[in-house]
Amino acid sequence: MRIGILNSGGDCPGLNAVTHGVVGAAHKIGWEVIGFRDGFEGLLPPGDYRFLTPEDTMGILKLGGTILGSTNKGHFSAKIGVGNVTEIPKEIIDRARRTIDQLEIEALIIVGGDGSLTTGLQLFRQGWPIIGVPKTIDNDLSATAMSFGFDSAVTTVVDALDRLNTTAESHKRVMVLEVMGRHAGWIALWGGIAGGANVILLPEIPFSLQKIADFIKNRDAQGQHATLVVVAEGAKLPDGELVTIDKNSTGEIRLGGISEQVAARLQELTKKETRATTLGHLQRGGAPTAFDRILGMRFGVMAVNLAKQKAFGRMVSYEAYHVDSVTIEEAVNKLRLVDPDGEFVQVARAVGICMGDS
Repeated sequence: MRIGILNSGGDCPGLNAVTHGVVGAAHKIGWEVIGFRDGFEGLLPPGDYRFLTPEDTMGILKLGGTILGSTNKGHFSAKIGVGNVTEIPKEIIDRARRTIDQLEIEALIIVGGDGSLTTGLQLFRQGWPIIGVPKTIDNDLSATAMSFGFDSAVTTVVDALDRLNTTAESHKRVMVLEVMGRHAGWIALWGGIAGGANVILLPEIPFSLQKIADFIKNRDAQGQHATLVVVAEGAKLPDGELVTIDKNSTGEIRLGGISEQVAARLQELTKKETRATTLGHLQRGGAPTAFDRILGMRFGVMAVNLAKQKAFGRMVSYEAYHVDSVTIEEAVNKLRLVDPDGEFVQVARAVGICMGDS
């Protein structure tokens, strides 16, 4: 049997761990693996691919990025924003199918997030032997409790907060750190709690800048002159506006810059020196954590097991420390958002973290 694998969407730590798991598990049972370069684009004739052997994946477990490359643009974009699905042209699907048929690929493993898996679902409905592997540092796929890359992103946030805290303490400043999180604030919430943030602002919880300013003033009155604020890029300003980089984009709107606006306003309200830092793509780069290496490899092995069972149209999932699978349709049906009344927010409030609403 011969199977294919491709990475689609943004890169994140752990992609190579998935490839390592797929190749190792497949060759153990005598299967061949073909890796397509640059996501779905590698499927278009004449095909951009390479055969993968265990020797090719030796040592990649610890590497960030992906040896196969990836893209979030091109001919196969099926989703722009929440719920906005477009049909991939039949001519594009037919051309890509010729590559799959000529290479005699009997299962195609797609490693991607909500948009990539939406594309995979369309291909499955056209009769393709698709298996999905969830990839999102935002951790916002509802059908899996965790995806690889999230732990690495949170670790980067924690490291940044540890470093910013020393400057904040030295100069009695307010430091505002902007992290990724378009629709879901999991990175901001987990990173903020673990990194000792005093204020955490999420897309799911409307916030008041005056309430945050009052919180900072109260800390000052108690002798706590340094304040760390974490804000997710998708958090809305009090007037409900998203802060974007390119308002006229025809694709997914690029978010960014909310930390600058929050910092400027807090400085006005508190009269304290306030600085903003944006982590940006630092959260998606670098070596994966031990957890993400193991989870990625487990996902890869499970994807091969699903191929062996011919369980097409399913996505690998992680629940209660166990790797299993769900239908891709279930996986892309709903985003996993932070519950404003859930345990993690309650924990943050219990230890005195301001969520901007009280």
